[in-house]
Amino acid sequence: MLQGRLSLPQAALELGYRVRRGVEQRRERRMLDGLTSPPAALRTEFAQLTPLQLLSHFRERQKPLFFRGFSHQHETCKLQQSLFPEQGQQLLSIAEDVLKHHWCLLGFGTIDFGKEISWRRDPVSGREWPLDYHADTCLWHNDGSDIRVVWELNRMAHLVWLGRAFVLTSHERFAEEIVNQLDSWCAQNPLGRGPNWSCAMEVALRATNLLTAFLLFRDSALLNERELARLLAVLDQHGAHIKRNLEFSHLGASNHYLTDATGLLWLGILLPELEAASEWRSWALSELLREMDKQILDDGAHYEASTGYHCYVLQMLLYTFILSKENGIEIPHQYWQKLQLMLRYARAILRPDGLSPLIGDSDNGEFLPIRSHKADDHAHLLALGAVIFKDGCLKIPAAPCPEEVLWLLGSEGVGEYEALVANDSTQSQAFSAGGSYVLRSGDLYLLFNASGTGRNGRGSHGHNDALSLEVSACGRTFIVDPGSYVYTADLHQRQLFRSTAYHSTIQVLKVEQNTTNEDSPFRIGDEAHPRILLWQLGPNHDVVTAEHEGYERLSPRLRHRRRVILYKRERCWLVEDDLLGKGEQTISARFHFASNLEVRIFENNVFASDNGTAAKLFIYPMEAKVLPELEPQFNSRQYGAKTPSLSASWTLSVRMPAKLRWLLLPVCAGENAEERLTLAQQQVGNLEQ
Repeated sequence: MLQGRLSLPQAALELGYRVRRGVEQRRERRMLDGLTSPPAALRTEFAQLTPLQLLSHFRERQKPLFFRGFSHQHETCKLQQSLFPEQGQQLLSIAEDVLKHHWCLLGFGTIDFGKEISWRRDPVSGREWPLDYHADTCLWHNDGSDIRVVWELNRMAHLVWLGRAFVLTSHERFAEEIVNQLDSWCAQNPLGRGPNWSCAMEVALRATNLLTAFLLFRDSALLNERELARLLAVLDQHGAHIKRNLEFSHLGASNHYLTDATGLLWLGILLPELEAASEWRSWALSELLREMDKQILDDGAHYEASTGYHCYVLQMLLYTFILSKENGIEIPHQYWQKLQLMLRYARAILRPDGLSPLIGDSDNGEFLPIRSHKADDHAHLLALGAVIFKDGCLKIPAAPCPEEVLWLLGSEGVGEYEALVANDSTQSQAFSAGGSYVLRSGDLYLLFNASGTGRNGRGSHGHNDALSLEVSACGRTFIVDPGSYVYTADLHQRQLFRSTAYHSTIQVLKVEQNTTNEDSPFRIGDEAHPRILLWQLGPNHDVVTAEHEGYERLSPRLRHRRRVILYKRERCWLVEDDLLGKGEQTISARFHFASNLEVRIFENNVFASDNGTAAKLFIYPMEAKVLPELEPQFNSRQYGAKTPSLSASWTLSVRMPAKLRWLLLPVCAGENAEERLTLAQQQVGNLEQ
C-alpha cells in the first residue's frame, strides 16, 4: 500500500481475510484428529441404504454423466484398438510399469518408487516430509529436494492410466493396484497432515483423478462395500479440506484458486450423493466464472504471463465446460466465448513445429491427463476446441486426431474432427492484453513478448523477459525462451532461468529488468511496465514497436525501445534497439539459441545451423562492431530436465541516445547465404529510405 500498488480498501479487505483465515486454521488444528474417522456424509436417502444397496446404486446409476468416451466404454475400446493401436499399446506398457511401481515423472525419467510407495518422500532427492499440520509444512529447503515432485506423484494421474488399462483389458490386476495404492496412500497421509494436504490445489487435482479412476473401475469385482465406503469418505474429506483452505486473495488469486473451485465443482457434479455436493457445485460454479472474469484477459490470454499456465488453465476450463454441458449445467454464453478466445490465443502463438513457446513459468502441470504430454505440447487441447466450437482455425493442418477427442467426446467427436476443414492462418497477430505479438509469414515465425510480470503487477510466474524474442524458420526453432527447469530444488537455477540474461533481449549492467531475489522464488518486481507503441500490418512488412522502463531506476537512466520488422518478400526480420537517455551505459544484447544447434562466430556475426535440416539462422549486427561471446546456458522443455544451449552476447558501452540493429536472416536448405544476405540488406535499406 505504501508503494502505491494497493489501495486502502484492498489492503483492508486482504488484512481482514488473512485474520479470518488464521482463526479458521486454529479451529481446524484443534479439530483435526476428529476429522479422520467419520464416514462420508451422505444425503439422507443414500445414508439409509445398506452398504450393498449403495454399491449397487453406484454401479447402476445412469446420472450424473461423465465424458462420452468414458460412458460408452465398449465402443471406446473398439475405437481405441482401431484408431489408436500404438497409443493403446503404450498405455498398457505404462500401466504394467505402474504395477511394478516405476514410471516416468515430469522430466526426471523413469523412477523406481519401491515395493511400498513412500508418498511423502521426494523420490529424486530422498527427502521425506513429516506429518506436521498442513499449514506448517516447509515448502522448500534449497537442498535439492522439491515438493513439486512429491505433489506430482500424489496427484495420482497414474491411477487414471490404470483405470483406462482396466477398461481396455478387463484385467483385475489394474483395479487391484488402484485399491492397493489408495490403501497405502490413506495410511501414510492422515487428513490435514503432511505435504500432501498443504496446498488445496493439489488436493483438488488428486480428487479429480481419484474420481476419474473410480468411474473407470467401478464395475470391478474388487470394488466392494468396504472399498466404496472408504473411497467416498476420502473424496468427501478432500472436498471439505479444499473448502476450508481455499487459496484466495483479494490482491489477485492465481491458477491455484481456480483449481480449488474446479475440484469442488467436479465433486459436486459427479458425487451428488454427498451431503455437501449441492453447496459445493453452486458455490464453485459461481466462483469459477467470477475468476474467469478476473484472470482471463480480453484477448483470451491468462493473466499470469505464462504460456504454460495459460494452457493448464485452458485444459481445466475446457474439460470442466464439457462436463458441465454433459450434465445440463448452463454456463452463460460469454464464458464459452472467453474459452474460445483462450483456444485462439493458444493456436496463434503455436510455432510452425506444432509446439508452444514456454514463456514464463512452466511446471508440466496437467489437469486430468488422459495421457502425459510434454510441457510445450498443447495440440490436443486445440483439437478438442476445434470440435466443440466447430472452429477450423483451431485445427492444425494434417494433425491426426488425438486420443483425448475419443475419450472426452466419444465416437461422434472423432467423426466431427475428421470432417472439419482446417483453416490454416499464417498471418501476424497481436494480443495486446496478454502482451504477445506474432510476426509470421509462411514458415517464418517470431514471437515478440511485451507482457508484464503477471497478476496485475503482482506476478509469481512471470520472468524478466520484456521485449524478448522466439524465432523459427525453415522448419526449425532457432531462438527460444529457456523455460523454467525447477522451482525450489535449486534456487540459484530458478533465478537463472527467469533472469534477463537467459532471455533474448537487452540487459544493462547485469541488472534485472524487474527486481528479483534468489531467496524468493515466486516474487518478482513490477518496474519494467512494457507498453506497445506501434502495431502495423502491411502487404510487404509487419511492424511492432514497444518499450519498457525497467532500467529507469539506474543512474544514468535508460529506457529500452525495440522495434521488430518482418520483411515478407525478403524473408527476414530487422530488430532495432533504441537506448534512450543521457550519459553512458554498458549493455549486453543477447540471443538465446535452442539446444542441439551448432553456433559459430564469424567476424562479429553469429550463425546457428541445424545439421539435420541444413537450415541456418544468421544474426548480423549492423552497428555493434565488437566481437560477440558465446555464453553457455541451458534450455528446459520439461520440468526437472535441462539441456545445454548457447547464447550469443554482444557487450558494449554506449553513449545515449543510441541505436543498435540486428538483421535476422534464415537460410533454408539449398539457398545461398551470401545471395540472401545481399538481397536482404539491399531491400531493407531501400524500404527504410
